[in-house]
Amino acid sequence: MRKKTKSMKDNELPNEAQAAEDLELNDKLQSDEVIEADVREMEDSIHTSEEESLEEQVKRLQTEAEEYLDGWQRARAEFANFKKRTQRENEHAKERIAGEIITHFLGVKDDIERALSRAPEADDFQEWTLGIELIHQKLQALFDAEGVELIEAEGERFDPNFHEAVSFEESDDHEEGLIIDITQPGYKLGERVLRPAMVRVAK
Repeated sequence: MRKKTKSMKDNELPNEAQAAEDLELNDKLQSDEVIEADVREMEDSIHTSEEESLEEQVKRLQTEAEEYLDGWQRARAEFANFKKRTQRENEHAKERIAGEIITHFLGVKDDIERALSRAPEADDFQEWTLGIELIHQKLQALFDAEGVELIEAEGERFDPNFHEAVSFEESDDHEEGLIIDITQPGYKLGERVLRPAMVRVAK
């Protein structure tokens, strides 16, 4: 009987050790599973964080691109406006300078035209008259090239923007306010009056 009992105890010891070993292994497996779950969770978290970070970067870059595009468009529009404004200013400056120069020659043109209107008819003066006419033609060609225009006045209604009245006279042949006669022609360059026409006006 004692031998049998001893044998049973001997058999029980390995089983208890096995159970403890199994329990330890089970705890280890569970611990490994927990660690693996934690790792997966961390990986998912990192992946999600990376996705969010990339989305934020994309949004930020899109916003910056839109700002750059908007700034470029504004700069382009401002440059186009600056270019147009500069071109207009240059044109006005050119017209103003040309007008100032041409104004000095209007008196010369008047003198040449008066000389031609009083040119002698004798044959001895034909060459002289022809020379004066050629000078007048060259001067007129210069005026035409610069865009100088004669201000219409004969038979027109008096306009203080283009005409300067030297007198207001009674006239049975003209309505009140109509121009009777031109004492000195007027000229304009574009919309700018170089010299108003000096006129007599009916009243």
